[in-house]
Amino acid sequence: MIEKHKDNFARLLDIMDELRAKCPWDKEQTLESLRTLTIEETYELADAIVDNDLQEIKEELGDLLLHIVFYAKIGQEKGAFDISDVIDNLNEKLIYRHPHIFGDVKVENEREVIENWERLKLKEKGGNKSVLEGVPKGLPALIKAHRIQDKVRGVGFDWDERDQVWDKVEEEMDELKVELKADPGSPEAELEFGDLFFSLINAARLYGINPENALERTNLKFIKRFNYLEEKTLKQGIDLKDMPLEAMEKIWQEAKKATD
Repeated sequence: MIEKHKDNFARLLDIMDELRAKCPWDKEQTLESLRTLTIEETYELADAIVDNDLQEIKEELGDLLLHIVFYAKIGQEKGAFDISDVIDNLNEKLIYRHPHIFGDVKVENEREVIENWERLKLKEKGGNKSVLEGVPKGLPALIKAHRIQDKVRGVGFDWDERDQVWDKVEEEMDELKVELKADPGSPEAELEFGDLFFSLINAARLYGINPENALERTNLKFIKRFNYLEEKTLKQGIDLKDMPLEAMEKIWQEAKKATD
C-alpha cells in the first residue's frame, strides 16, 4: 500500500512539472493568483463535509492537494523550498508537538494535549510569539472567535467550570438590552451584540459544540423549511408578499414536520 501511495504521488509531481512547463494557464499562475482559488476550494470541501458526501470529499481533497503541489512547485522555481521541504517540515513539527507519542511526556486527556501543543508553539519562536499571533486575520468572524478562544484555552485562560459561562452570557445580554433601549443603531449596541455572540461561541466551545457547524445546520434547516413554504404558496398561486403572517406560520409548522 505504501508503494502505491509513493507511485501515485510521484506521478502527481510529474504531471505538475508537465503542466507548469507546457500549459499556458498553469505557466502564468503565481502564489498570489492561486490564493483566491485555494480559498474557494477549501469552502467547496467544507460544503462536501457538511453534506457528508464522501465521493465529493474525495474530489475536493484532490483539488486541495493539487494546490499544495502547485505552491511547492512555485517555491521550487524561486529556490525557496520544494515539496520535500514542505513534507519534511511537517513531519518534524508533528513529532515535536506530540511528545506524548514520540517522547516521554504524559498526558491525561485532550485538554492537556492542546495546552502542551500551544506551549510548544510558543517555544518554537523562542517564547516571543504572541498566543494569538497564529490566528489568521482573514478568518470569518465566527470561526475566528472560536479559534481565539481555543488558543487562549491552550495557555490556561479559561473558566474553571463550564457552567460559569452562562453568567457571562446573561451579563452580556443585559448590557445589550440597555444599549438597545437607549439607541438601537448605536456603535455601542453593535459592540454589545458582538460581546453576546462571543460569549455564546465560548459556551458552545465549553460544551463541545462547534459553533460554525451548529449555525450551518440551522441555516440548512431554515432553507429547507422556507423552500417548503415558498413552494406551497406558489402551488396555491399566492405571492408570499401578499400572505398574512398567520397563514405563513401555519405552513411553516407544516414545513417543520415535513423537513425534520
